Amino acid sequence: MGYWVMDKEDSMDTVHGIVCRVRYGVLGSLLGLVSLTSCIKLDPEIKELALQLRKTAVVIVDLQRDFTQAYKGSLAVPGSDQNYIDSVNEVTKYFMDKGFRIYATQDWHPANHISFKVNGRGGIWPVHCQQNTPGADILLDKEILDNAIIVKKGMNPDYDSYSGFKDDNGAETILPKELKKHGIRDLVIYGIATDYCVKATVLDARAAGFNVYVLSSYCRGVAPETIKDALAAMSKAGAAIIPAL
Repeated sequence: MGYWVMDKEDSMDTVHGIVCRVRYGVLGSLLGLVSLTSCIKLDPEIKELALQLRKTAVVIVDLQRDFTQAYKGSLAVPGSDQNYIDSVNEVTKYFMDKGFRIYATQDWHPANHISFKVNGRGGIWPVHCQQNTPGADILLDKEILDNAIIVKKGMNPDYDSYSGFKDDNGAETILPKELKKHGIRDLVIYGIATDYCVKATVLDARAAGFNVYVLSSYCRGVAPETIKDALAAMSKAGAAIIPAL
């Protein structure tokens, strides 16, 4: 399968339109499953594609209070207002309703975590997403959370953990085993922050051999230049960057 950064004009208003028009392309391959019955003709290749897409999962990265402007988070990223949160919930519910397995990563730091500047251990970040505090709450709707698998990360006080796959010392989260257990091959990834935890998760996913689709319009990042660099790095690693559905 090839990878590329898709222009907005390459996407269409409806998923079934995409799969009928781009039968073997990245975006068609990703979303073709969800509305195949809308196509006029279901030939054997399309049916096989649908079976393959049963092995697709969605990973929402760190949609937590402390990273959002809507909740005046301690490490809020630009553009993370309520409209953004609502849009993430809307697209995630769409995927969930169509049968995709949902995973949500969650920073879950102890009070003495190395990343906290206040602890004087070389960290550069304000206290954020501390265990058992409101700032660590995931901002997905209850219906989604009830059906999602939560992937906690950053629990070891001595190592940071940007990636949803492992911390900076290589200790894995539950995500790799979960994906292997369910035979997942393709990942749809979006969330916060594009230039840090989304990037790290995508790069680890590609290194592990997954096909990755980054929905960039459902991501928010820290700074324009680092966002640009992150998208370029993810694309170079083989992830498909999809601006809009």
